[in-house]
Amino acid sequence: MICFVRWSVTAALLFCLVGQAHAAEFICRYCADGRSHAMLPLGLELDGRYQYAPDRQVDVLHLKLDVTPDFDARTVAGTVSITAQPIAEPVEILRLDAIDIHIQQVRCQEATVEDFISTRDGLQIAFTEPIPVGTEFTVEIDYSAQPNAGLYFRTAEMGYPEQDTHIWTQGETHEARHWFPCFDYPNERSSTEVICHVPKTMRVLSNGKRMGETIDAAGLKAVRWLQEKPHANYLICLVAGNLEKLEKRHRDIALGFYTQPTLAEYAANSFRDTPEIMAFFEQEIGVPFPWYKYDQVTIRDFTAGGMENTSLTTLTHTTIFSEATENIRTTRRLDAHEMAHQWFGDYVTCKDWSHLWLNEGFATYYTHLFEGHKFGRDALLYGLYNDATGRVLPQDKDTKPIVYNGYRNPMQQFDYRSYPKGSWVLHMLRSQLGADLYRKCIKEYLQRHALTSVVSDDLRQVIEELSGRPMDRFFDQWLYHPRHPDLKITYKWMPKEKLAKVTVKQTQKLSEDVLLYHFPTKLRFIVEGETVDREIEISQVEEDFYVPLTAKPSIVRFDPDYTVLATVSFDKANDLLESQIKNTDDMMGRLLACVALADRKTDASVKLLAERLNTDPFFGVRIEAAKALGKHGSDKALEALKSSWQGQSDARVRQAVVQRLFGRFTPETLELALDVLEKESNPAIQVAAIAVLGRFHGDTSKQKLTELLQSESFGNELADAAISAIGKMNEPAFAPALLSALEKRHGEFDARDFGRGLTALAKTARSLENKDSVFEFLCSHVEHPKSTVQTSALNALGQLGDLRAVAVIESYTDSGDSRIADAAKRALTELNASRPLVPTEIVELRKTMTELKQETEKLKAELKDLKAQEAASEKDQ
Repeated sequence: MICFVRWSVTAALLFCLVGQAHAAEFICRYCADGRSHAMLPLGLELDGRYQYAPDRQVDVLHLKLDVTPDFDARTVAGTVSITAQPIAEPVEILRLDAIDIHIQQVRCQEATVEDFISTRDGLQIAFTEPIPVGTEFTVEIDYSAQPNAGLYFRTAEMGYPEQDTHIWTQGETHEARHWFPCFDYPNERSSTEVICHVPKTMRVLSNGKRMGETIDAAGLKAVRWLQEKPHANYLICLVAGNLEKLEKRHRDIALGFYTQPTLAEYAANSFRDTPEIMAFFEQEIGVPFPWYKYDQVTIRDFTAGGMENTSLTTLTHTTIFSEATENIRTTRRLDAHEMAHQWFGDYVTCKDWSHLWLNEGFATYYTHLFEGHKFGRDALLYGLYNDATGRVLPQDKDTKPIVYNGYRNPMQQFDYRSYPKGSWVLHMLRSQLGADLYRKCIKEYLQRHALTSVVSDDLRQVIEELSGRPMDRFFDQWLYHPRHPDLKITYKWMPKEKLAKVTVKQTQKLSEDVLLYHFPTKLRFIVEGETVDREIEISQVEEDFYVPLTAKPSIVRFDPDYTVLATVSFDKANDLLESQIKNTDDMMGRLLACVALADRKTDASVKLLAERLNTDPFFGVRIEAAKALGKHGSDKALEALKSSWQGQSDARVRQAVVQRLFGRFTPETLELALDVLEKESNPAIQVAAIAVLGRFHGDTSKQKLTELLQSESFGNELADAAISAIGKMNEPAFAPALLSALEKRHGEFDARDFGRGLTALAKTARSLENKDSVFEFLCSHVEHPKSTVQTSALNALGQLGDLRAVAVIESYTDSGDSRIADAAKRALTELNASRPLVPTEIVELRKTMTELKQETEKLKAELKDLKAQEAASEKDQ
């Protein structure tokens, strides 16, 4: 209804603005979720439903970048040289991607450049004569840019420590086009060369081999890097600035780790596993590390965890950690994930983003494989279990498959489907093929498609060829259709027949999208200490399996090797669960028994769980036992947790125990939280106790939280936790202390943490009569050079409820940066909704009028552009 009303009003405005004749030339298109996307001239169809790799005019052979960043102006200038040859047709107009790039000159030795046209999102180079198919040519483009994406500055003027000044680039998915003209899609590969001019004290890092340095005419150091093997454009990387270095080697491969000087003291923690990871991957994959060297570098306020640029991985600076957090903080999994990409994503690259799982699913699974290599198979299975239960199985309403080209923005592909679900697909493949045949298939897949772009069917064909098995059904149900099976398992012992009857029912709602699954698995029975396995094939809605046994089994397990991605409901008798939770040979069985016992509110269940919590050899089972006891919530369960807390030597288990100690809202809970803060030295565990203080409004918690605002810890972890707790209390008395901490310590907080502090401050001060100091402080950050802080300041102004902020916020709703504009619009909505004594209808009307105003301004601009085009066309005629 809202969309219909909005369209009606907008249509009326359009008719008023342009008249019936012109209005008829437009149509408002809505996507399935009702969001308006564009006013488009009729006949101009956007292929918004399906996304495909673009046509390739030319084969790019080599790309050379010679650039100079200006750290003060935060701009970049230089020359990009693209060597290519036409593929199927002569090229008369060469089209390149380039967003908001100022083109100064274009040259080509092999052909005459007649003209070039630079628009906001592209560059077209017209040649006097078409360049023939197969003819090699090089275009040189002199340009400059002040990029809003792709290349990021981190300088003192932006609030970063001066000694940490640096720049970094990010190409995935299509950010490279923001800082140099290029063919910006992964179905194109070339060798690359990067030359960067910086002050003499700075380091320059890029892909491939360092070829040397010179001093240019301006007195800057020019460092040259060459990546000889072809790779995708989005994998080009440049990092330059003040960096400290650590070095290691694996065989003859140099391993470098670079970080900002202020973090260098702790850098070794994040670099400790790199040689071992590379050695394992070479052995497991069967293909030697494919690049000349491997560097890793931390970058400030990265938008993700890491990026697998060819031979140069960029990592969030938060990957650096102190020893105080014991084994709770680790870079091992991030390290392994990004290194696995050097084979899966860099050596072979998905042709388009619908096949992203070929990059991310492999990197995720091989991270689990390394965990299994280093800590045993139980660690591998526990990682898969956490992925399944925490990230994949809860998404049972999603109708998008893994391979999906219906996205509007390629970043929509970077979700659970490509990462953990893609990983699970590989685990199921490995389980069904066997480890040796699986390795053989993956090695052949990499070698056959080395240095090319791939689609999912390339992997299927290799597996079919080497295994002799048709893989169509497997790929169809797991990759090309959504969801997963829901299985209800029941068991019955038939004493006269000495048969175990197991019934498997698929309960997912079937449709054109959601299939009936067909897959192999196993049943396992423990009979008088002996293991009986029965291979089964699931293919029907409901099936009965009868297994003859010599006696009644003490343990019954479905899929005991954990090889099927499915939601499994198996309601077992208490005696079966008791035997299962005590079986020291079956980690997954014990873990699943803990999960099942969480819902059985008996003293016997508490006793079994407490025993696992204190004695189980695997940390993951102890964690699940702690979770189950926390879910029980009984006095005995709480006592089991309390008595176990300080005796847990594994910090991960200790953290899980502490997190479950605070389920009740009683004075004893507050005392327990204060006790944890006093006795626990691990800041990652103390955070759980600090969060509890936010529930209590007495003087004790207020005093402690105020003290914590001034506490010192690595990354300000404790102060940040205190701010989060305060933000949930809506207690105006905290406003002065919180404002003071943010004013005095703003340079110590990460951008995200400081942004959360601004929001907490606004919520805390919302009911103050005099908001002047808070209002002024928030307003002073809406022009902050860090966009994260800027958007947080706008959001905080919306939360503050001070109507003086309306004019301030409105000035940002038309920002050229969509993140800023969206934050301002959300803040206005929040502020309008907070106005006192306003009926809901008026709130909705204000919201609608604000949106209509924005749409009207957009229509005026589009109309002006159309009239200009029409006038130009009439003039040409």
